[in-house]
Amino acid sequence: MAGGRTTGGGPEFDAPVAPGGYAWWYVDALSDDAQHGLSIISFIGSVFSPYYKLARRKPDADPEDHVAINVALYGAGGHRWTMTERGRTALKRTADTFTVGRSSLRWDGDGLTFDIDEITVPIPSRLKGRVRVIPSAVNRQSFAIDARGEHQWRPIAPVSRVEVAFDNGLKWSGNGYFDWNGGVVPLEASFRRWDWSRASDRDGATIFYDVSLKDGREDGLALFIGPDGQIEPIDPPPLCALPSAPIWRVARGTRSDAGLSGAVVKTLEDTPFYARSIVSSKVAGRPVTAMHESLSLDRFVSPIVQCMLPFRMPRRAGR
Repeated sequence: MAGGRTTGGGPEFDAPVAPGGYAWWYVDALSDDAQHGLSIISFIGSVFSPYYKLARRKPDADPEDHVAINVALYGAGGHRWTMTERGRTALKRTADTFTVGRSSLRWDGDGLTFDIDEITVPIPSRLKGRVRVIPSAVNRQSFAIDARGEHQWRPIAPVSRVEVAFDNGLKWSGNGYFDWNGGVVPLEASFRRWDWSRASDRDGATIFYDVSLKDGREDGLALFIGPDGQIEPIDPPPLCALPSAPIWRVARGTRSDAGLSGAVVKTLEDTPFYARSIVSSKVAGRPVTAMHESLSLDRFVSPIVQCMLPFRMPRRAGR
């Protein structure tokens, strides 16, 4: 993996997205008391959408006709999930704003504010609230995560504070993370699977990106990013297997110092092709707790999985 473009600093919500391609802006956070977590993913060309996968049978598939803001909340109040896909009439974007339906993102130079107004699935309920991401520093460099450079990743603000307040009384704050991914071809065209993790605190963020490419090669990225935004490549500790996700048995792995194994603290998402977890390990002699994801693109393209996805990702017209 190699460095890519250098940006102007903001999230660049108005960046062009190629036909059949994608862009997403991702935020996650864990509360200071370790009782709550969240992830929010804002998609253009929703990469896991069965509707977009069908549309991509044509070479000029319009990514702006497949947009969504995915919100997942974890914690004592239960797991709440929203991911309603909408068409291009529901999308408005500038360099600093991104709106899909009733939900929006706004970058003001000092941080990112989400105003969320969505309906959960599979049991419909209103999810409304505000999330504020306050970066310690902003990184302007992106990295290719495949040999051809068709997929780029930019850790925009890997060391952040996140403040959460929802109308149901849920309120907390904690350490968070903000990045961007973009590509000119579908993920499944380039990758078989990947494991990704980030362990962030006030001292910085340790990030591992381990990918299995379609051509059989294995590649990876190991970085430490300080609270000042400075990026330092690090020697990755050895790979170690984690227990497969308990229900759908998605394979999981992480990195940990030699002779030590990682452990799954909690499984947050357990789906047929994707698992999100909280994982503990040791890096450079230091215990770390990481947000972790394992993605199987081989499973994602399965016809059975494609038939299941609309129940998790409904599509609606307009707002």
